[in-house]
Amino acid sequence: MGKIVAIANQKGGVGKTTTAVNLAASLGVLEQKVLLIDADPQANSTSGLGYDPKVIEVGTYQALEHTLPAIDCIQATATPNVDLMPSHLDLVAVELELVDKPNREKMLKNALSMLKKEYDYIIIDCAPSLGLITVNALSAADSVIIPIQCEYFALEGLGKLLNTIKSIQRLHNPDLSIEGLLLTMYDSRLRLSNQVVEEVQTHFQHIVFNTIIQRNVRLSEAPSYGESIIMYDAASTGAVNYLNLAREFLDKNSKEHAIA
Repeated sequence: MGKIVAIANQKGGVGKTTTAVNLAASLGVLEQKVLLIDADPQANSTSGLGYDPKVIEVGTYQALEHTLPAIDCIQATATPNVDLMPSHLDLVAVELELVDKPNREKMLKNALSMLKKEYDYIIIDCAPSLGLITVNALSAADSVIIPIQCEYFALEGLGKLLNTIKSIQRLHNPDLSIEGLLLTMYDSRLRLSNQVVEEVQTHFQHIVFNTIIQRNVRLSEAPSYGESIIMYDAASTGAVNYLNLAREFLDKNSKEHAIA
């Protein structure tokens, strides 16, 4: 059975989509079968893997609405071992359309129930909000990765997100765990970056990934070519960082599996 991992933070610009796309691609290169779900109406994961969101006809919207089986909402990608459930601007309407549905918080979980056996990992790129789509993602997920940028407002809103996760655990998904906090946009030349790293590692210790994602121009360029960093420039610092993250992630999960 595959593991579902949500990439979530209600703050924008922290590296959620960059992490979702490139962790998925790195896991694919490491011979894991991965499904990336774009659960953000901005559809950046969709365009980041080479699809034009304007021409998407089926994807996360239909899976959430249960108008199509989730398996029919999936596209192949050029990235080895990675499939995509794409997004479209129409996804904005889901929050209103699901409001009167019974078990509205578990629509995605129910949609994905038959897919877990098809993939080693299912990664969900969440929107920068704590709305119903993100609640669905967290209700469906086994764990959550929280990207935190190494900048001044890094911890702003983190408490609110952690409280939301506790609420999800209490009300909808008692098995949800925190996979880890991921430090992103790190610049070793800046004192502030180093202060944020020290503060996060001091306060959260064992739930912080050892891998830190450095600022890297190639990481910023790759989405404009519709490619993951692995496909765009496998020798870049960004590619090395995300491959290291994928290895750390797999190592952690293999140890947890062995204990279980």
